[in-house]
Amino acid sequence: MTEHFETCYLIAYPDPASPLGKALRARGAWQATLKGAAIPADLGYLSGAPWTCGWGSTGPDIVEGIVWTQAHADSQLTIRLDEAADVVDRLVKVVLTPAQKAALVDFTYNEGEGHLASSTLLKLLNAGNYQSCADGLLEWDMAGGEKLPGLDARRHANRTLFLTGAWQP
Repeated sequence: MTEHFETCYLIAYPDPASPLGKALRARGAWQATLKGAAIPADLGYLSGAPWTCGWGSTGPDIVEGIVWTQAHADSQLTIRLDEAADVVDRLVKVVLTPAQKAALVDFTYNEGEGHLASSTLLKLLNAGNYQSCADGLLEWDMAGGEKLPGLDARRHANRTLFLTGAWQP
């Protein structure tokens, strides 16, 4: 699921919801940027944080100009999915099916530990309300104050996997 929703880019790119990402999209330069085109000089003052590389990896080590190999991107995906699984294991206090855990690991990989830890959906889940937890996943479809179709599709897939044990790309 994570690889389906996280396209792999080997050249770091700005967050699409950042001021720089929004300006690039407004200019029609977003796709070129994803393919490694230089950021237009007149937009260089805008923040692109958090920068992303590989399969959606972010962090202090990922900045403008970083280039990864496919092998490094793949290894980072594995490492970061394992970290997300550890977070889910630590924060969730109820029994999960493998599919429920997979849905929450993908959510955590995408949103981060802090968002899961502070979320209403985690509180509902730990209270034993699995259905409300699954429904709560759908609320996480926005970035930078705007609803993104890709996040909406991902959250519906997370919910479907959580509730049914399967999903369709």
